[in-house]
Amino acid sequence: MTLYKYILNEIWPTFFAGLFVMVFIMVASQMLSITELIITRGVGVAQVMGIVIYLLPDIVAFALPAVSLIAVVVAFLRLSADSEIIALKSCGVSLYQMLRPVILLSFLGFLFALVMGVYVTPWGNRSFKDLVFRIAESEANVGIKERVFSEPFDNVVFYVNKYSSREKLLKDVFVVDRRDKGVTNTIVAEEGRIMLHPDERIITLRFLRGTIFLVEKDLKSARTIGFKVYDLNISLKDIMAGLASRRKKPHELSVGELLEQMEEVPESDSRYNEIVRELFEKGSMPVAVFLMGVIGVPLGARLRARGRSAGIGVSLAIFSIFYLSLAGVRSICSAGILSPAIGVWIPDFFLLLSCIYLLRRTAEERPINFLAGLRQKAA
Repeated sequence: MTLYKYILNEIWPTFFAGLFVMVFIMVASQMLSITELIITRGVGVAQVMGIVIYLLPDIVAFALPAVSLIAVVVAFLRLSADSEIIALKSCGVSLYQMLRPVILLSFLGFLFALVMGVYVTPWGNRSFKDLVFRIAESEANVGIKERVFSEPFDNVVFYVNKYSSREKLLKDVFVVDRRDKGVTNTIVAEEGRIMLHPDERIITLRFLRGTIFLVEKDLKSARTIGFKVYDLNISLKDIMAGLASRRKKPHELSVGELLEQMEEVPESDSRYNEIVRELFEKGSMPVAVFLMGVIGVPLGARLRARGRSAGIGVSLAIFSIFYLSLAGVRSICSAGILSPAIGVWIPDFFLLLSCIYLLRRTAEERPINFLAGLRQKAA
């Protein structure tokens, strides 16, 4: 029991420190977009904090496999560098006995990742896009001003004679829509109304009794169209780059919602493959967290390099290979080339084989060729 506590005390500080660092780096990478929201769109501090909080589950779920691997590798690398593993083996403690606390910690990581994937991450993704839609709704109310040219949405310029924010009613409207790179649409209407569709995350601007002037960017042709009713749709991609969805994407759905979607969407639809892939990934990713922790034992025990940088470098290299293979499998499964029910488990399968191979070679103290090369470089 004392040995187990000793090994756990070597692992958990690095685990939480690594998780904090990775979350900080990934949140910091979004600060430019967040700062733009504050400066150019007048988003409040409370809304910014909401954006960060809703992004955290996805960030943590992404970081968990890497952090689990780094924590175990660094812990056993330190034990190996200080010859403590040799001392333990001389006292009759085998590598498999040292593995027990790691299996316990990895299993806790598996449970945590499972809860995150099934419940917390879909909630965070949904809440994030809902918040962005509320920001868009606020911009529609605040950004449009009477008798002033305004641009509440990217590349959509408004001029209205009268505007009622309570009724969302516009009178004598002039709108220039430059979102299409090939054509500029100029809309002149007697009346307009802002209609919100929260479920589809879309804002519809309905114009009544007016004319549309369509002019190609190269000025080679122009058309005039009269209308009684014309709808101009503003989606999330017009509010924030990269957020474009009129319907919930699979990573925003809970397990129950994914199962419902599987029954509703035909198998020939490409969205069906994405739904099945997302459903099985809710199980495959926690398994990857578990295996990453276990594989860290033989890696750290055999590396025998002083300093944490070698362990972190090896861990990040393995993590990168895992996610590159996962990204490739995702593309193949989404395209329907391979069944998602099989494809999502391929990276886990190779991790399992690597675990078995490395554990056996390390327990029998037989050389591992690629680790020998890494030790030479670290030296």
